[in-house]
Amino acid sequence: MNLQEQIRSAGVVGCGGAGFPTHVKASSNAEVVLGNGAECEPLLHKDLELIAREPSEIVHGMELLMSATGAKRGILGVKKKYEEKIGGIKSALSKAGIELKLLGDYYPTGDEYVLVYESTGKLIPPQGIPLDVGIVVNNVETLRNIHFAAEGRPVTTKYISVAGAVKKPATFRVPVGISFREVIEAAGGTTVPDFAVFVSGIMMGTLTTDMALPITKNCAGLVILPVSHRLVTRKSLPTVSMHRIGKSACDQCSYCTEFCPRYLLGYDVQPHKVMRSLGFTATGEAVWNQWAQLCCSCGLCTLYACPEDLYPKEACDKGKADLKQQGIAWEGNREVAPHPMYDGRHVPLRQLIGKLGVAEYDHPAPYRDVSFDPASVRIPLRQHAGSAARPVVNVGAKVKKGDLIGEIPEGKLGARIHASIGGVVTSAGDEVVIERH
Repeated sequence: MNLQEQIRSAGVVGCGGAGFPTHVKASSNAEVVLGNGAECEPLLHKDLELIAREPSEIVHGMELLMSATGAKRGILGVKKKYEEKIGGIKSALSKAGIELKLLGDYYPTGDEYVLVYESTGKLIPPQGIPLDVGIVVNNVETLRNIHFAAEGRPVTTKYISVAGAVKKPATFRVPVGISFREVIEAAGGTTVPDFAVFVSGIMMGTLTTDMALPITKNCAGLVILPVSHRLVTRKSLPTVSMHRIGKSACDQCSYCTEFCPRYLLGYDVQPHKVMRSLGFTATGEAVWNQWAQLCCSCGLCTLYACPEDLYPKEACDKGKADLKQQGIAWEGNREVAPHPMYDGRHVPLRQLIGKLGVAEYDHPAPYRDVSFDPASVRIPLRQHAGSAARPVVNVGAKVKKGDLIGEIPEGKLGARIHASIGGVVTSAGDEVVIERH
């Protein structure tokens, strides 16, 4: 098998976001392979811990991807503040002839558009992807998984940070499908009796109180906060209430736009104008929502910029969904040039952490080598972009760790799914449940 086939066979997906199937990127022709180790979600440190622990695997994965895509240049982006902690990967990069790009400690440095500009000086076209400017971007954990795919080892584990209101914040390598409850217990348990969990981050993650949910291939970590915390109560507000408050209270100050990372790069994203769509639903909704379509949903407008604690990010989400439902194509400005204040309006991560009210939880999450041995795992067949995998095992089947349990549907975008433990299949619908022997 060539590398693309090995990656497809191993079920490698993007580990830093939506879980885009990596074999598709590996089939591209590119000039640059850009490794994303920026990790800008507050309190999460899994990429840093992985970089320190498995530098050779990450670099080898980059080399393999460069060879597959024909890229002559490789760049790894990591925050400058971690320079003293990444000696191993600096050495490995130097030997491989791959560049190290030291990045600023602001949010959202890990956004693809920001990372591509900071690392190469190139601007991705509006509504485009990095490949439009000859670049393939992958998270460092994805690169590590490419290394193992070339050895015939499928994705069965995931690096995650467990942070926030836990006794021992830590980073673990866990079986895919293990429950939130088990990994929180491994971090010493919570420091508060009533809590909620931000899955994959405060800024762009989802909120849940269901501790039976499983860790997936694209989960970056868990941030535990008291249910009384402002971030939990704000996130728990019904969407219709968020829009109603915005409709009545937005005074069009434009701070949400002035701090928008995409706007500062020159993209025509203007959340303050999108907020108008909440009031002009009959006469101007389609017009105002045009300024939402290039939004990356980073959450900075809602959680940092708005002085009235409104929800411009959620208004943009609504605007994008409304236009998609109506089949209205984006018609904005395609000329892109960074704003004159681009460098002056970065939001330092420490400042963001303070505004979020989570400074008391801002601690390292060092890697802990825990041997997880769950009695069962729940493995969703859709934990990636595209179509859900179809189950290829039946209830009662005996499987070993690494066995294929979910296949990509014919002609569809998707990723293979593998058993993360050995045992007996007890359910095989939208998810495969395996109970250990």
